[in-house]
Amino acid sequence: MATDRTVPAVRRLVVVLFDGVSMGVMSFAFGVFDMAVHYGAMPKLDIRLVAGEPRTVLRGGGLAFDVPYDLSVLRTADLVIVPEWRDPAEPPPRPVLESLREAHAAGARIAGLCSGAFVLAAAGLLDDRPATTHWAMAGVLAQMYPRVRVRPGVLYVDDGEVLTAGGGAAGMDLGLHVIRTVHGAALANRLARYMVVPPHRAGGQAQYVQSPVPDLADDDPVAATLNWALERLDQPLPVNVLARRAGTSRRTFDRRFREITGTAPATWLTHQRVLRAQQLLESTRLGVDEIARLCGFSSGAVLRSHFRRILGVAPAAYRDTFAALS
Repeated sequence: MATDRTVPAVRRLVVVLFDGVSMGVMSFAFGVFDMAVHYGAMPKLDIRLVAGEPRTVLRGGGLAFDVPYDLSVLRTADLVIVPEWRDPAEPPPRPVLESLREAHAAGARIAGLCSGAFVLAAAGLLDDRPATTHWAMAGVLAQMYPRVRVRPGVLYVDDGEVLTAGGGAAGMDLGLHVIRTVHGAALANRLARYMVVPPHRAGGQAQYVQSPVPDLADDDPVAATLNWALERLDQPLPVNVLARRAGTSRRTFDRRFREITGTAPATWLTHQRVLRAQQLLESTRLGVDEIARLCGFSSGAVLRSHFRRILGVAPAAYRDTFAALS
């Protein structure tokens, strides 16, 4: 998710690190910008690594070194990135929260990547804003900070002066987005080609979320019916048929079904069919129409519609990404 607006150039980028952050995680935070300097795309960019707490040490690959700058550097930052926080349940240090608020008030854009979004939330910078984080922590963020409008399915959110991104490579997506909005698409696309990465990835985090088939106990007739249905996703499965299979009334079946799955039968079936389609796209070369039939969709067009709605990407694009990874 992004906004279209004119934003000031980034002359000084500050990355706030905490003790124990790995080089790998940190590289997602400013790797795109560092490559922009390396390739001459942003030769005047000043990048500084800042310790968010005393005795911060950056580690990785058998190396360890002290982070060179302190929080005073945030006063002159154009963009501040917080790539990670070690434990969402642990309150971030008060000095870093105060420094982030001051930098934001002074006009700096503030970005939180992955669990770094929890630091922005603790500083109050995400109150009443849309934001994202790694999909595995989105529920925790929403529970801990109810004023944040959490959007777990997107790769990143640009809300003007405050930005957030999901885990890992979503930080690179956000970096390219910032460069695109500041310096134009031509420069961002040229940099992406240098890095051999797409300038913009289709879809969102939903396509990366692990969605295992639920482990349901057979001693509950409704749960047993769900297991029965999972073996017959290629067949029509109207709710009345499922209720009869469970030996219950439609009303009782609906109530118990929601207790088990947290959703309505028709919604659950659609999600399971899309999950089956994901598995077939990853593991076979079957055409979309054949996959649609095996998953219980009436046509390839219907499968494409539900697939894009739930995962934010077309089946063909999903296969291009994940068949190569399997």
